[in-house]
Amino acid sequence: MLKKVLIANRGEIALRVIRACKELGIKTVAVYSEADANAKFVYYADEAHLLGPGPATQSYLKMEKIIEIAKQTGAEGIHPGYGFLAQNAKFVRMCDEAGIEFIGPKAKAQELLGDKLGARRTMKKAGIPIVPGALDAVQDDKDALQIAEEAGYPVMVKPAGGGGGIGMQVCRSKDELLEAIKKAQRLAASAFSRAEVYIEKYVEKPRHIEIQILADKKGNVIYLGERECSIQRRHQKLIEEAPSPVMYEDPDLRRRMGETAVKVAQVAGYENAGTCEFLYSEKDHAFYFLEVNSRLQVEHPVTELVTGIDIVKEQLKIASGEPLSIKQEDVQIRGHAMECRINAEDPLNNFVPSIGLITNYIEPGGPGVRVDSGIYAGYTIPPFYDSLVVKLLTWGNDRNECIARMRRALDEFVIEGIQTVIPFHKVVMNDEEFIKGRINTEFIQDRNILEKVKLQFEQDEAWRKSRANVLSKIQPKAEEAPQQPQAGAAVTDKKTVALAAAIASYIQSKPVRQPVSSGWVLSGRLRSAR
Repeated sequence: MLKKVLIANRGEIALRVIRACKELGIKTVAVYSEADANAKFVYYADEAHLLGPGPATQSYLKMEKIIEIAKQTGAEGIHPGYGFLAQNAKFVRMCDEAGIEFIGPKAKAQELLGDKLGARRTMKKAGIPIVPGALDAVQDDKDALQIAEEAGYPVMVKPAGGGGGIGMQVCRSKDELLEAIKKAQRLAASAFSRAEVYIEKYVEKPRHIEIQILADKKGNVIYLGERECSIQRRHQKLIEEAPSPVMYEDPDLRRRMGETAVKVAQVAGYENAGTCEFLYSEKDHAFYFLEVNSRLQVEHPVTELVTGIDIVKEQLKIASGEPLSIKQEDVQIRGHAMECRINAEDPLNNFVPSIGLITNYIEPGGPGVRVDSGIYAGYTIPPFYDSLVVKLLTWGNDRNECIARMRRALDEFVIEGIQTVIPFHKVVMNDEEFIKGRINTEFIQDRNILEKVKLQFEQDEAWRKSRANVLSKIQPKAEEAPQQPQAGAAVTDKKTVALAAAIASYIQSKPVRQPVSSGWVLSGRLRSAR
């Protein structure tokens, strides 16, 4: 087993990996930017080392610096989390050259799967069903028009070397196609340093279903069931669940998709955890290979809740050379789980990122609730990174109970000082079609969800103000001496901001973390910051 691991990431995923390491007795090394000096993951790691200024290009993407810190601290492995360097084949090779175990797939598999066109060609040759369309990049307008005519409109334009929905566009005519190609090429060149795009048939209102896989160094590959990821905005996942509602109608579909995902992994020579993504057409009852996300997924906890398998621990064991601790026949799906991504975004202002000081933070709890978070009251959301701040998950014996618990958890969740997408999730959880499991990738548009968010936001604000009025009535009178807080109690006065700054200063001055008596402020309103 690895003895020390460096986590080359930040936020909730860094904290998630640290916790798994601690349970396995593995020492942890955090790396952080100046903007993350007072982040929870920095505090929880055994060691923490500064990378540089806030922007990712000056910190979390500094490959040489991260390798250098790993060597200095004696870290035997590097866990990349998701994003940043998680799918960077060059970084994987740098780890290999430095004698450090990259906790993820090898560079060769990364390169194959990172090239969407190369992956499409490889999978088609292996007999894996792919979405009809091109196997090569668009050469010119004539080539593009010919491909689209053969596939049949509507078609989708996609960058060949990236992901995250960047540059993807549906085209229903020749004019739309030619304009979309130019736009996609510009975006792809800027985001991925590769302007190539390709065209494939657009599957109307599909479900987006992905299969979680695990593969060890000895050639064993298993699948841990599926996750439904159809609730998306601009091709960005917002809600994930397992099982997919469609599996209740066709139980054998899981086996067929799972075995296909295993074959994909075997063809690619895949190792460690990964996700094979598919589009599923309910009209044709057919599924098509999209891509492999060669890393730990944001939504991996959904699978953990329904299988009882700790995917991060399995990653660490695989990287240590151990065989898979479970066989395919041991994988059982129990109950239903769901994840809502809580992004720091303003749902009333086109979902623009919301940054600033969190003045109040109270997590939900109770049966079947899990919160993966890296924030707290007094923490300031920096402007340099992805807007995901919390993953809220619920589990139930069935889908209805899971949704009911999610509704409750969303109502309990208090995050003030910034805007979040909690109102959006409340609207979805109460939508009739969602409750029935009738969802697809165009669900948000078809159900006019965004138009209903404003009303939900107003209702939430009215409720919050009514609670504030109640609280104001039970405040101690001015002449009464305030009670002194007990040691370890949550701080709720104007000194909390100063306390957070003091903690940040302490963190930066201590390269080796030792337990301290005072915990982080996980709840409590900052009155002076309102």
